[in-house]
Amino acid sequence: MFTFEKAAGDKQTRLNSIVNQVAHLIDGERDWLANLSNTASHLYHTLGEVNWVGFYLMKGNELVLGPFHGLPACIRIPVGKGVCGTAVQEAKTLLVEDVHAFPGHIACDAATRSEMVIPLKVDGRIIGVLDIDSPVTSRFDDIDRAALEQVAELLCQGCDWSSLLK
Repeated sequence: MFTFEKAAGDKQTRLNSIVNQVAHLIDGERDWLANLSNTASHLYHTLGEVNWVGFYLMKGNELVLGPFHGLPACIRIPVGKGVCGTAVQEAKTLLVEDVHAFPGHIACDAATRSEMVIPLKVDGRIIGVLDIDSPVTSRFDDIDRAALEQVAELLCQGCDWSSLLK
């Protein structure tokens, strides 16, 4: 059984603890579906001030909804559309302080005010994104970005992606 540990201390300490917990959670398991599912749930319950955490995976020229925690979400997002599709197109993490100021934002949950999207890169190829939404404007900063990019890297290195790389 896994229990959620809410770490004490400053933000950096708490995020380091979350990264370590994800590493422990996926250790020894290579199945991407299981690892993305558990990671989405873990982040949702430990980050604080988030209303959606999940993954979209590349299928052709669009992102398709994968494991997530939160309200039902948009199922397909074309590359270049919304925050997720733009992160894929630009091949970089996007940290959006106010989604209402982001041109072409796709509103899956009306409560969302800020968003961070981190591309998942395997063998130089983007295979999907980690998407985290918050009902709080300016919820995410560079400390969050660095820690969650570490989580994305753990998943990229720790999972068997061969079924998605065909």
